[in-house]
Amino acid sequence: MGMHEGSGTSRSSLDAAARAALSDILRERIASGDLPSIVAIVVNRDDVVFLDAVGKRDVAAGAEARPDSIFRIASMTKPVTSLAVMLLVEDGTLGLDDPVAKHLPDFVQRPVLTRVNPDGTFDTRSATRSITVRDLLTHTSGIAYPPFDAKLRRLLAAGVTDADMPAVCDPGARFAYGAGTAILGRLVAAVSGESLDAFCASRIFNPLGMTDTAYAVPADQASRVVTVHQRRADGRLEERPNPATIASRGRGDDGLFSTARDYGAFMQLFLNRGRSGERRVASEKTIDLMATNQIGELTLTAIDSQDPLTARTFPLGGAKDKFGFGFQVETPPSPDGMRSAGSLSWSGIFNTHFWIDPTRGIAVALLMQLLPVNDTAVVDLLLVFERTVYRRLHA
Repeated sequence: MGMHEGSGTSRSSLDAAARAALSDILRERIASGDLPSIVAIVVNRDDVVFLDAVGKRDVAAGAEARPDSIFRIASMTKPVTSLAVMLLVEDGTLGLDDPVAKHLPDFVQRPVLTRVNPDGTFDTRSATRSITVRDLLTHTSGIAYPPFDAKLRRLLAAGVTDADMPAVCDPGARFAYGAGTAILGRLVAAVSGESLDAFCASRIFNPLGMTDTAYAVPADQASRVVTVHQRRADGRLEERPNPATIASRGRGDDGLFSTARDYGAFMQLFLNRGRSGERRVASEKTIDLMATNQIGELTLTAIDSQDPLTARTFPLGGAKDKFGFGFQVETPPSPDGMRSAGSLSWSGIFNTHFWIDPTRGIAVALLMQLLPVNDTAVVDLLLVFERTVYRRLHA
């Protein structure tokens, strides 16, 4: 395949020795018993330059992980939904500064939390302005996931339902990671007149050849789905068998199933500023907006769930980085020998991780299925793998 528009003069690649070194890292992790399975992919603008699968897809069944194994990518769904929203902005049917209620008449803006009382009740006030599409894309709407916010965790413990949870700040006031992307999924359906899954299939998955990405896994493909493991307090891994029917709620903020190769194609779209081969899937303006700081002087905040069996502190680099539309944006200072400033990333709670480095023309995904997110063994693997990729990469 020829060079793509915007791909510069050279193509980043990995030679046979580099690929062998990366495979060795993966195999060492499996051999140590730290992780049950890993599928890793490295792409440049045009090609898959590394793809390997190690470990057991289903330990109880003795089934090997394969390059086409299917993963629950959880919050790696968010960048996909964010792109779907931006395609509607491109179409002119949705505006970044539209109030959400313009398109979702049943949307009720949550009041802002001012105080949590000792008895678990709470006080609120009205927000200073309406939540917009832009606020939802940048996680600055004030809608936070209760398990990842200290005050909302107290309300959760007191029995406050999700529907009654207040916002944690005014729109635009700060970054607060939450279910705003689920509302974006509802917006896509309302504005396009089709389900989120159908819209993503016609505008994103089909054009990119993402044949295994959807909110449900066909029954005849269910054996390809990797089981989830839980790291117990004593450090041992406990496997959860897959259910008979493998499907999710179909929300915009989580629930997609995908493969390394499919997500590789999604990442390549950003390396090629909206093109896939000869086809333009998104405009350069759309890609550039998604890939640049959209939160101004604000920064991400490192999130601590207080539940070490579900989530360790995430995201990595959270205290300094910016956020675009659907992506964390790597912001200087970046560690030596690692991803470039301007790289895009996010992860899913079952330890699916990716980054896209437009400067170097590569993107990487490491896919696993275990809790907690940012498990110590996972973070160690991510850092070693990333350093090795950049040390071995050549133009």
